[in-house]
Amino acid sequence: MMRIAVTYEDGQIFQHFGKTEKFKIYDIKDGAVVSSAVVGTNGSGHGALADVLRNLRVDALICGGIGGGAQTALGEAGIRFFAGVSGEADKAVENFLTGKLEYAAGATCDHHESEHGEGHCCEHEHHGDGHCC
Repeated sequence: MMRIAVTYEDGQIFQHFGKTEKFKIYDIKDGAVVSSAVVGTNGSGHGALADVLRNLRVDALICGGIGGGAQTALGEAGIRFFAGVSGEADKAVENFLTGKLEYAAGATCDHHESEHGEGHCCEHEHHGDGHCC
């Protein structure tokens, strides 16, 4: 049995790991989803979310942007992560299971765990013209 978590909001992949309020958890057996449930984070944020996922016995995480501290915490918890993913959560898990998930290992959000300030945005929020979404 494998367990995958996806940062979740209204059926979509929530784009800021450290601020996610929900995960959709998928139980996988023999390469197929056998059950799924949406769970709250109980107000945990950033690095503490790795503990939430560890307590849920998650093996892998699919998310949008993720900061360096959270990446380290996930690594220490033995949780693989696939960042820079957007779109429907269910479709992302389907793509993961079929080896078609497109992700960006560099989709980080490095701002020293502080709030986004003027002139700062996560890497995945750039339009290519230097402006944030």
